[in-house]
Formats: sequence, structure tokens, C-alpha cells
Amino acid sequence: MAQAYLISPQDQTIAPIEVADKAAIAAAIGYSTLETDAVDNDRLFFDEECFIRATPGRFQIDSLIPVAGKGVVVGVADDGETLTNVQIDLETLRSRTAFK
Repeated sequence: MAQAYLISPQDQTIAPIEVADKAAIAAAIGYSTLETDAVDNDRLFFDEECFIRATPGRFQIDSLIPVAGKGVVVGVADDGETLTNVQIDLETLRSRTAFK
């Protein structure tokens, strides 16, 4: 299990969770079409089709493209094949996340 953060724009929360694999990330987000983007040494996983689905709620980390729906930030290794504990601390992530 890897420590991660679940970002929920509808609730405007960022909460610690544990994920075992990409299937667990998909379950937390609610969709299996995963896309990722870098957040320092971690990866943000989100629904690749979030805007096509018109998923409610949006958030943006730093200057990344805004994401609709939930996202998961977790560490990765082996070119993204292995999940590791998230490296960014919760307060830093909160300060860098804007809910839209």
C-alpha cells in the first residue's frame, strides 16, 4: 500500500488515503481512464475524459491544466509502474491547490 492524497473539488478537500495499485486509484477517482501529470516528484492521477464527461467540480495545482472531478497524488517508481508513498506534504499540496 502506498500513501497518497485524494483531492475532491466538490468537497474542496484533500485527504490522505492508501492505494495498492492503479485499480485502486481508478476506484477512488470513479473512472478507469487515467491520465497523469507531474507534481514535483509525485504524479497526479485524474480522469482522462473529465471534461468530456462534464464532471462537476474543478481544481488546479500550480500552473497545471485544471482538472474536473477527483484526483489522486501519489509517488511512482519504475516509470510509473510502481506506486510509492507520496513525497509532497499535505499542507504544501493544499497551499498549491486552487478549487474552481
